[in-house]
Amino acid sequence: MSRGRWAAIGALVAAGAALLAITAGGIGQNLVYYWGPTELHAAGPKAVGASIRLGGLVAPGSIKKGEGASHVEFDVIDRPGGRVHVKCTGVPPQMFREQIGVVVEGTMDKAGYFDGRRLMVSHSNEYRVPGDGEAVDVQKAMRSTQGLDERPKPKEP
Repeated sequence: MSRGRWAAIGALVAAGAALLAITAGGIGQNLVYYWGPTELHAAGPKAVGASIRLGGLVAPGSIKKGEGASHVEFDVIDRPGGRVHVKCTGVPPQMFREQIGVVVEGTMDKAGYFDGRRLMVSHSNEYRVPGDGEAVDVQKAMRSTQGLDERPKPKEP
């Protein structure tokens, strides 16, 4: 055989060995699953300890803030009716509120709750430019982005 053929065969063997090493080396440990509450419950014991991004909506009336700024508990729901209780140690974003889409990175605990390390809100990226002669309602825009509707109004003296 010629020298070029041996080089090609050697390259193929090296590529096959590298692929085998990656596969056997635990590539599954580096995977991060993206599941909703329904898929998380369907996974059962497989979900415990796995790196997961849990996505869904914050259930109304479920937010409980803990001591300090970096602890919050809430439920995440999805359309099929799934619900997962989340205990998150990450600082919630300013836009975090009820009925907003969230993605929480963390793991499912054996006790049945989701232990979140990082909390992100997902929001619409649509922006509608006001039409000609249409005034911009700044207060309405602020309430929609900061969740000011839920905050009590300050008392006037």
